[in-house]
Amino acid sequence: MRYSQLFTQTLRELPADAELVSHRLALRAGLIRPLAAGIFSYLPLGLRVKQKIEAIFREEMAAIGCTELLMPIVQPAELWQESGRWDEIGSEMLRMADRAEREMCLAMTHEEVVADLVRHLVQSYRQVPLSVFQIQTKFRDEPRSRGGLIRVREFTMKDAYSFHLDEASLDETYNNMYRAYENIFARVGLGESVIVVESDTGIMGGTGAHEFMYLNPAGEDTLLLCDNCGYRANRQVAGFAKADSERADPMPLEEVKTPGCATIADLAAFLKIPECRTAKAVFMVGRVKGEERFIFALLRGDHELNETKLTNAVKAVEMRPATEEEIRAIGSEPGYGSPIGVNEEVLVVVDDWVSESNNLVSGANKRDYHYLNVNAGRDFEPDVVADLVAVEDGMPCAACGAPLGSVRGIEVGNIFKLGTKYSEGLGATVLDEAGRPRPLVMGSYGIGTGRLLACVIEEYHDEQGIIWPMSVAPFQVHILVLSGKTPKGELEAAERIYRELEAAGVEVLLDDRDERAGVKFNDADLIGIPIRVTVGARGLEKGVVEVKWREQEERVDVGVGELVGYVQTSVGGQ
Repeated sequence: MRYSQLFTQTLRELPADAELVSHRLALRAGLIRPLAAGIFSYLPLGLRVKQKIEAIFREEMAAIGCTELLMPIVQPAELWQESGRWDEIGSEMLRMADRAEREMCLAMTHEEVVADLVRHLVQSYRQVPLSVFQIQTKFRDEPRSRGGLIRVREFTMKDAYSFHLDEASLDETYNNMYRAYENIFARVGLGESVIVVESDTGIMGGTGAHEFMYLNPAGEDTLLLCDNCGYRANRQVAGFAKADSERADPMPLEEVKTPGCATIADLAAFLKIPECRTAKAVFMVGRVKGEERFIFALLRGDHELNETKLTNAVKAVEMRPATEEEIRAIGSEPGYGSPIGVNEEVLVVVDDWVSESNNLVSGANKRDYHYLNVNAGRDFEPDVVADLVAVEDGMPCAACGAPLGSVRGIEVGNIFKLGTKYSEGLGATVLDEAGRPRPLVMGSYGIGTGRLLACVIEEYHDEQGIIWPMSVAPFQVHILVLSGKTPKGELEAAERIYRELEAAGVEVLLDDRDERAGVKFNDADLIGIPIRVTVGARGLEKGVVEVKWREQEERVDVGVGELVGYVQTSVGGQ
């Protein structure tokens, strides 16, 4: 490829709205161009990297017997209604109607479509296990697109699906996918920086899930790790060893005046009690079974609410904080909330520690007043009891009791054990050896191409630009032509080298632009192709060209006649 024909543009100025390194460099290097919030065009250099990553996907999926297909991005509502997810998914699904007023959506994922294919094409237990994958566009109407390719609305995903007669067969494929994903991350250069954690099944449902997390301080996810026993979990689902609740005989409920004590800290200081003896009210509104419900969550005063745990506990589709008007409408008061006396339609969800504790202090549903000696079961009845606590650094590990540590991470892949949720909903059954119909057990496995590309940039860069690993670099060699005011055959020599390298199977970008040397060197560092070959008059007079690896400062002179062999050996060793 000749740079003069390359449809791209590098940027000297730092993009004002780009916070992450990968976002800034992808824009500056001319890999992507924004069209709208969370929607990007891939320019030629970015597309080549994307294609390299997807080639690795295909090779690793083929290695475990997973067959490629392609499914539509536009899907009829009927399939999602059969699975039950049409009403379970909120505003992140983009819905529409065709000219016949049939409800449609843009695919966020393809469990329904692949289950529909299987119910029509697979009838016997002899046809399973079966694994298929695709590399296809997805759309999720993210409310907070950020980080360039890290969190987008339109994206490309490698999503795979497997079908099995039983859980044992699913486990085998699940483990094969696990290892294939480890291979993928190693091949793109992230192997040592990616860890696996337990995760929330979210909108996918199912019996279990793991996430592959790229460790990065800019990550959106908090991961809880135990160095003692190896426990790892996303904070969304992480548990901890809760100390036994202090049991005592319930004491009479008592209302006390607590002027200006709208926070747990102020309340504990005023009453001279530890925060763990208070009950914190958190007011939320969620869509549960198709309707909005006011959700009153109650947990220990020194703990924070994990919204994912609360969402799962009430099986809500979406969740948002309640407004002050909504709080007062259910008979409560912001800063002084209590489950005692609120409207009957309120869904009261209590953390399991609170449900087992006696004589706590909670709000009294009126300003400047609290209740002493609040007891669940006597003073109010919880509708749901569940673990609601967001686990923090230093809390004891649920497995061994050692203090947990936390790190930040970016999700680069996930695998799910789906069970029979989709096969039962869409009738994907087979006849077993006894001739009885059985719903197939499913697995689902995803990796986002663009997010993985961004994480490679996060891992491999310096102040000058990107440093691509050879495995995913847009080109392997970048030839720079340095021509003076009176050219001495530099371009012609570079053209010959370019043709010889291409003939030898090397991927080459030839910078044949009429630009200053400084511009070419800066662009080469910014784009980050692994090997730079500089063709200049002085070197040609000696019969050599200058070769430099992007991540190294050292430069070496290589004879023009030996260059092809030198590059082939270098590329082959990467």
